[in-house]
Amino acid sequence: MKTSLDDVRTLLFWKAVFAEFLGTFILVVVGIGSTVQGWTADPLDIVQIALSFGLGVATSVWIIGHISGGHINPAVTCAMLITRRVSLIRAILFIVAQSIGSIAGAGILKALTPDFQIGGLGTTTLNTGVTIAQGFGIELVITMVLILTVFAACDSKRTDLGGSFPLTIGFAVTIGHLWAVEYTGSSMNPARSLGPAVIMDIWTDHWIYWVGPITGGLLGGLLYDNLLASNASLRKARDLLMASHFDDGKYPEQKPNIRVIDTEQGEKGDGEVLISNSF
Repeated sequence: MKTSLDDVRTLLFWKAVFAEFLGTFILVVVGIGSTVQGWTADPLDIVQIALSFGLGVATSVWIIGHISGGHINPAVTCAMLITRRVSLIRAILFIVAQSIGSIAGAGILKALTPDFQIGGLGTTTLNTGVTIAQGFGIELVITMVLILTVFAACDSKRTDLGGSFPLTIGFAVTIGHLWAVEYTGSSMNPARSLGPAVIMDIWTDHWIYWVGPITGGLLGGLLYDNLLASNASLRKARDLLMASHFDDGKYPEQKPNIRVIDTEQGEKGDGEVLISNSF
């Protein structure tokens, strides 16, 4: 695992740290801004909230992705750390920057919001009837899905990818909210939960929004890298955990030999279904 302090001596490193602050700030302002009380007494629109967070993530990643990778989420950073994509010092400072960005975003949002609309300022808490175990499990699952999407969208070895990877990641955030926002607030991002908690001084079950997403992030990163990636292998998994130096590029791709039944070709005279190597 990288532990070199060489990173901190470069301007690019601090530019990346600032990018994580800015990206998380944007996400919190845009996302949490959709959760404040409306001008009427009507219930909040779950689809509006889901799209605001999803598109907020996509926008932030598009803005800063080329600088820092666009983590804007401690769960993503921890997944990158456990799979040895970032150094320990970079991970620590990214998480600090994300946390400060969230607090700043929540503070600015509160200052710009009329008092009667503030409500809980998007603070994530478990809904009535949701147990701690259920809340932890939900946050773990939705974050694991997000991390699997992040790793898949950014997999340079895949040749089947197309379109916008920030938007793809945003979709994963959106579906997480569509399912879980009424259960846990659908955090899947410890920094996103930290800002409102600090500004509103609401800490009920706050630990769930760190332990759940980070656990899901670690599981998602390890699952993709060691089972779903094209170069996944037992040797790679062993080296990831034990080798002093790790280079993902040295592990050969395992190309699947998939044979698909060609139903349009009909059958041979003896009744054998024709098979074509389509992949």
